[in-house]
Amino acid sequence: MTTQVLPPNVVHLLQKAQGELSRRQFDAAAATLSSLLAQAPDCASALGMAGVAAQMQGRHERAAEYFRKAVETEPRDARLHAGLGIALFEMGDVAGAIAGLRRACDLAPNVAGGWFNLGRALKLQVRTGEAIEALHRALRLDPSHVSARLTLADAEASVGQVDAAVAELRRLLQAHPGNAHAWFALANLKVVPLTRQDLALLRRNFERADAPAEDRVLFGFALARGLEDQADYSASFEVLQCANRMQRGRMRWNAAEHRARIDAIEHAFASPPAAPLDPQSGSEVILIASIPRSGSTLVEQILASHADVEGANEITDLPAVLDGESRRSGRLFPDWVRGTTPADWQRLGREYLVRTARWRHERKPRFTDKNLVNWKYIGAALAMLPSARVVVVRRDPVEACLACYRQWFASGTQFAYDLDELVDYCADFVRLTRFWLKLYPDRVFDLEYEALLADPESVIRRLLDFCGLSFDPACLAFHQTQRTVISAASAAQVRQPLQRGTARAARYGHLLDTLRERLRDAGLAAVQD
Repeated sequence: MTTQVLPPNVVHLLQKAQGELSRRQFDAAAATLSSLLAQAPDCASALGMAGVAAQMQGRHERAAEYFRKAVETEPRDARLHAGLGIALFEMGDVAGAIAGLRRACDLAPNVAGGWFNLGRALKLQVRTGEAIEALHRALRLDPSHVSARLTLADAEASVGQVDAAVAELRRLLQAHPGNAHAWFALANLKVVPLTRQDLALLRRNFERADAPAEDRVLFGFALARGLEDQADYSASFEVLQCANRMQRGRMRWNAAEHRARIDAIEHAFASPPAAPLDPQSGSEVILIASIPRSGSTLVEQILASHADVEGANEITDLPAVLDGESRRSGRLFPDWVRGTTPADWQRLGREYLVRTARWRHERKPRFTDKNLVNWKYIGAALAMLPSARVVVVRRDPVEACLACYRQWFASGTQFAYDLDELVDYCADFVRLTRFWLKLYPDRVFDLEYEALLADPESVIRRLLDFCGLSFDPACLAFHQTQRTVISAASAAQVRQPLQRGTARAARYGHLLDTLRERLRDAGLAAVQD
């Protein structure tokens, strides 16, 4: 780094800002750095710290501006390139982000944090082989890097290297037996039963009143999984109730607001949009719509086993396109739907296809998109992409609710930690997806998870026919398909032959009687209409 000679007052402000950042006083640091940069606008150190402060405030575009200017002044500073890469990643500029993070690694190849940041970005973009290589580099430099080892284990599990993932997690737990994320990740693989010693340690940590709230929640879900494996369903459910209550207390969720939004979506599409300008647009796209833990990962694995289909996992492009239109119009979705013209829908469809271009290529011209909010956006998706196909995956509601209740989710499922709210969410899902099935019977396929388990070949043949795909025997042997599966809760399961005995509710007996009653009251006592 080039040494800059700074006036004493600028040095004082720089030291002040450093102290504020170290104390996590990000607003104060931003104000101090603003004053400093007014006097020394090219000070690379100040620009870099201003970028950090902006990142911590969630102002990623502003952070990128600071880092870009700093890089112009100090083009060989790896930390500045890394900061720019992280900011660009948060903004959705994946190519720019990975380029910045790679440059940081080139400039400082012996810094473990640089390789970790690169590996994490590559993993999130489902470039898993490259991610694993980068994370191994990080750990060779710093074997004690906890986040790198956790991320590596997750990446290995996602490509079917389950034994390697277990070994990484056990190695981490040997050094850090109180790491809640590692215990949860190990339990979440669902392939290695926890020992009695494991359960004793988990219970001690779960019952520690002084443990961080998130750690206690993670210990609870891991402990419940282990107790279930030992067929102690009563104890497992008791722990689940406690862990879910703790997690629900950390969430913001309003079931009435959600129901009102579903009402608004149904009203907005009560009259289908005008005829599309290009009825063939979107033929590359197969949308999978479901609530969590209902079989969507299995269905995607089946489709992605076809020679013509790439599985894109839970990509965020559809909600991102619709959110962008909401910002442009100044109104939330679906308030702007009624005024949207065929040309507008075509523009949005093209934007989606541009964003998802990386999932299509000569060898596999079609792809699946299984974002878990797709079910809310089917009307918009079919207006944007009139030749797309939609597969609605639904599971017995008792099993679906229990499966969600047994699972800790990293984000996006605030409704899943209270059984009553799960029933409300299921009711919203069933109501709206029935609406889409009635409105678009030739473009929306109703797939019942239990029917797939009972007669896989028949259901898979009908699914492929609906999607306009020839029969491919590989779809029946889906567990042999080598691809990345980002759902940690399902990554190992979809690499096993189809398991018919997945139902769990009966094992919990009367403990779920209240859930069953609530579902009956909501008209959801069984999968069948």
